[in-house]
Amino acid sequence: MSARTWGVGELIREINAQLSGGFGEVWVRGELSGVKVATSGHRYFQIKDGDGTLACAMWARNAERLRFKLQDGLAVLIRATLEIYPQRGSLSLIVQEMVPEGIGELQLAFEQLKAKLEAEGFFAAERKRPLPALPLRLGLVTSPTGAAVRDVLKILTRWPQLFVLLYPVRVQGRGAEGEIARAIRYLGASGRCDVLLVVRGGGSLEDLWSFNEEMVARAIAASPIPVISGVGHEIDFTIADFVVDVR
Repeated sequence: MSARTWGVGELIREINAQLSGGFGEVWVRGELSGVKVATSGHRYFQIKDGDGTLACAMWARNAERLRFKLQDGLAVLIRATLEIYPQRGSLSLIVQEMVPEGIGELQLAFEQLKAKLEAEGFFAAERKRPLPALPLRLGLVTSPTGAAVRDVLKILTRWPQLFVLLYPVRVQGRGAEGEIARAIRYLGASGRCDVLLVVRGGGSLEDLWSFNEEMVARAIAASPIPVISGVGHEIDFTIADFVVDVR
């Protein structure tokens, strides 16, 4: 019996069908190398270990869900499908999901942003602004409900001469970081406050995550007036705590 003759594209499609049916999705452990971000937002990289290397692609819609930045040398676990790329005839892993190995996703994102902002001088002692000796107008950025705002307002009754301007925001959940950053920018530029106080009660790393977002850190750093943080409990530290003038 003579062997079947295939067209190139036809054979690649058949191989991909066999790969999909034979392997389905696979989990692969390795180290990232050669990370590149295309203008489209797609990520291209290799995953490797001591025995081999595989090319990978992660489409923008999946990459945008990651809380951390891809970087060379990062140990990860990926969920992917196998595919022959027709234009090159090479095997690639199409990555659907990625988790860092040995450290949680949120903790890794925290450490990456902390290192980035520290390198930009955001935490330097010389950029910390002194508090006014006798502030008369306080901008308060917090949730209008809950124990945190009640506790703060109760304490502030000790200074009856202090005018408090409350800017209500969500302090947790999707989009909360945008509200917090806008509040800081608005109050800082309003000319109605001498100092800002950003407050939230305690919680888990995920609960406090809005205060670990870069946009909040940059809003604090750009504020024309001093910013105080009162986020979480004494043992909790967020990126915002490192950027503010007083914690």
